[in-house]
Amino acid sequence: MSDPRPDALADGSSARELLRHPMVRRLLISELAATMSFGVLTAALGWQAYARTGDPLVLGLIGLFEFIPALILAIPAGQLADRVDRRYVTAAGNLGAFVFTGLLLLDAAVWGLEAWPLYVLAAGLGGSRAFAGAAFNPMLAAAVTPRALPRTMALSSSTWQGALIVGPLLGGAFQALGDVPPYAAAMVLEATAGILVLTVTRRIGTDHKVVDAPPATLRDATAGLRFIIATPALLAAISLDLVAVLFGGATALLPVVAQDILHVGEVGYGVLRAAPGVGAVLVGILLSARPIQRKVGPVLLSCVALFGLFTIIFGLSTNFLLSIVALSFLAASDMVSVFIRATLGPLLTPAALRGRVGAAERVFIGASNELGAFESGTLARFIGTVPAILVGGVASVAIAGLWFVLFPSLRRIDRFEDIKPTDASTL
Repeated sequence: MSDPRPDALADGSSARELLRHPMVRRLLISELAATMSFGVLTAALGWQAYARTGDPLVLGLIGLFEFIPALILAIPAGQLADRVDRRYVTAAGNLGAFVFTGLLLLDAAVWGLEAWPLYVLAAGLGGSRAFAGAAFNPMLAAAVTPRALPRTMALSSSTWQGALIVGPLLGGAFQALGDVPPYAAAMVLEATAGILVLTVTRRIGTDHKVVDAPPATLRDATAGLRFIIATPALLAAISLDLVAVLFGGATALLPVVAQDILHVGEVGYGVLRAAPGVGAVLVGILLSARPIQRKVGPVLLSCVALFGLFTIIFGLSTNFLLSIVALSFLAASDMVSVFIRATLGPLLTPAALRGRVGAAERVFIGASNELGAFESGTLARFIGTVPAILVGGVASVAIAGLWFVLFPSLRRIDRFEDIKPTDASTL
């Protein structure tokens, strides 16, 4: 059974025992609040941007503006997360998101006509999340033993996906009341996330710190990226997610699908935004109860192929219910790949490098989501919404097959228990 003391590592043999541990519970609730805020903001930004312009390209541009600061700030965010208390880095990121959400509220209340303020403030949100993301997952890994890590990552992924059900639903419901209410709700959620993360024990925030650490250098700052490149299994898992979702970013086009293809209103749009989380959270609950035991690599590759297949079905659908089902199943497939990647990362990475590796990984994953939104929006502008979605789905299936051939180290991974941290002393 998990030790209930706040300073003890959680080592529960079941999801219930892990959730009884106060530090794990606080971190997961903080993640829930921050991700719900993200869901509310994504729904509001997409709807308002398309309403202001009527141009699907604007949806891609918002994704691009979120990604650029995440790319620029990845190295300093990772370096900071590995050298100072990670609680403060995460809370600072939450504070930044709170401030930029407040500016979005002000824009909606006072102006609310031009699209360019949404780009600028989306960039501010992307920069804030770069710091919060680099520091948060390493804290979750520091709160549990290696034996409990796969189940903890499944709980974290379920929390994240559950928030992506509730967040967009809230975003759609508040959007029906006007442009201001979604941002007010997101601010409350961001404040909650920041306060909660500050209540975890100091040991979790500083578990990685090295006594008499050498001065920061550029080589030290880029150690996370070099570690990923030097670890074939980790590079394969991250790059697979990057490339597959880059071409499969169909959800970025949901405002267009909701208004021009399915002809549903704001609430229907919120349902579509939430649909991916339904299948994903069900799979996440299953994984937290029964984590994957064998053939981890082949399962990852198969689920990416399924993600592409259900993207194709979504692109062909003109029925609201079928679209919901397709979105649920594509997200369920993606959930398995997210779980595997989230577990592989901490298991393969020494504790002192997890911030920098996490920051570099976030650039990859941010690229897959936000550049995927840009790719989908741009393709939709020039070849149409449905062809853009179909191209992405076919590309995802093809990429899963290609990675099976190119990365034997990934397809040969069998059990999580056999994975040990890679030696980083030569980096």
